[in-house]
Amino acid sequence: MPELPGKRSELPYTDPGRSPEERARDLLTRLSLPEKVGLMFHTVIEAGPDGTVLAGPGAISKHGTRDTVVGKLINHFNVHALTDPVSAARWHNAVQQLAIEETPHGIPVTISTDPRHGSVTNAGSSWSTPFFSHWPDPLGMAAIGDQDLVRTFGDTVRREYRAVGIRAALHPSADLATEPRWCRQRDTYGQDPHQAGELAAAFLSGLQGPTVTTESVAGTVKHFPGGGPQAGGEDAHFPYGQEQVYPGGRFADHLAPFRRLTDAAAVMPYYGRPVGLELHGEQVESVGFGYSTQIVTDLLRGELGYDGVVLTDWELVNDNWVGDQVLPARAWGVEELTSEQRCERILAAGADQFGGEECVELLLDLVARGRVGEERIDASAHRLLLVKFRLGLFDDPYVDEDVAAMLPRDEDVAAGRRAQSWSTVLLQDRGVLPLVPRSRQRVYLEGVDPGEAARLGEIATRPEDADLALVRLATPYEPRDDLFLEAMFHQGSLEFPPGLVVRMARLARQCPVVIDVDADRAAVVTPLLEHATALTVTFGVSDAAWLDALTGIEPPRGRLPIELPRSMAAVRASREDVPGDTHDPVFRYGFGLDLPGADPKLTRTS
Repeated sequence: MPELPGKRSELPYTDPGRSPEERARDLLTRLSLPEKVGLMFHTVIEAGPDGTVLAGPGAISKHGTRDTVVGKLINHFNVHALTDPVSAARWHNAVQQLAIEETPHGIPVTISTDPRHGSVTNAGSSWSTPFFSHWPDPLGMAAIGDQDLVRTFGDTVRREYRAVGIRAALHPSADLATEPRWCRQRDTYGQDPHQAGELAAAFLSGLQGPTVTTESVAGTVKHFPGGGPQAGGEDAHFPYGQEQVYPGGRFADHLAPFRRLTDAAAVMPYYGRPVGLELHGEQVESVGFGYSTQIVTDLLRGELGYDGVVLTDWELVNDNWVGDQVLPARAWGVEELTSEQRCERILAAGADQFGGEECVELLLDLVARGRVGEERIDASAHRLLLVKFRLGLFDDPYVDEDVAAMLPRDEDVAAGRRAQSWSTVLLQDRGVLPLVPRSRQRVYLEGVDPGEAARLGEIATRPEDADLALVRLATPYEPRDDLFLEAMFHQGSLEFPPGLVVRMARLARQCPVVIDVDADRAAVVTPLLEHATALTVTFGVSDAAWLDALTGIEPPRGRLPIELPRSMAAVRASREDVPGDTHDPVFRYGFGLDLPGADPKLTRTS
């Protein structure tokens, strides 16, 4: 582990006996303008092979690590792919050493990440990481509905992140899953404002605690003031999804979870621009939330009393080109502004940090020309320094590779697998459950690991030879691949294609069929009911954990955290901001069956 270089111990900011507030104020007076401006950018960084730092650009990062850390003086980074825990820790220490030894005041870096403990990798929202324990998606945690379990999960995330040097989480999401087509439901705690607030607060408690300390991972609550009511379910990452609408007048529902989360180290506004929204009798300007003084300063800082860091979502200032694809800057409602004007407006709205940007020269020029005052820079730089001091990064920035090598702990892996089983929601059973292993039973599989299913019997390669079929399906979506990242976000229709339904019907004529739907969105499961002997929905559950649930090793406890619509016609007729608004849903919020023979004391009632 690298040693800390000798520091000017007589200076107040280097004295660990002083409060974080005193140290942040003292250091702020000593920083040059470029150092202060560097604090205000939070961009993507990628690890090199075997824990090295990248000398040149990466797959997404535009510059080499040294150019960014030493040249631009940026020290907040969102890390992408990590291959193994030792390399991750070694890379973190190398980046930390670069910042501490080669920048004027040795400001340590803060490494952040999107969620890493689930099953899905999406470069725009999550990274499934093999050396961390795997847990259900937040939607699955909402299906269990246990605050203590969510708090335990938050603490597990905290320990595992800290072991490799990750000290800031770009989560939890406090959005509501009120629009069935919206692609980011997986990351929410469901459609109910009260439960979403409770569970997001429980996760934040385990991750960060009531205040940021040297033991914390700093949490970033998103997407303020609620990213769920997307017009037509289209996501605000993309130009066609920029509108957030409130036809049911339920803005207060979407804001409600955030009222419980003002202890978070950071808050991230969403990309969307509100259409037809009024607050306190005043029309809210239809611009992206990160550009809105009414949302960031008046509502978040004023009404909610929040004084932490406001971090914008990624790339509000500049277009992002990756290879031959582009993702336009999410400057919704202010597209006509120049990059300089967008930067100026974001600061005027009240944000402290530019997510996904590294255009420090642009902000320096705005200050030089008198368009942004240095006192405005100081206000944000102070908030950002304060978090670093509270985390203890100035005193203990490095991590121990030997500790990282012990990831993941067996007990954490087991706890995550149990939670996955518990989160399974049983929707239908016609007498086939619980599944029982039989020596001569032949099992046909679609979408299920044969190594896991072998516990039930022999694997059949043809349906006509099977005594039982196990099928796991993904929620339908419409593939898109024009804009960068677009292919990774599942959007559009929730209906299963007719060919799949016909195939399930044919399979059901051969043997009993147990069907599971991985519900990253609210799938229309109606046509499956006729053909499924048993039907479940899951939220990021492994084959092993799913079979544990269906065999009764860990019986399912899940209750639907979102309703499942009867048809796409019902979805299209529903109001985007209203929880549970589709007509005559095939399964309502809170529905779930107990496994036959399971101890009812272990299952949650609907």
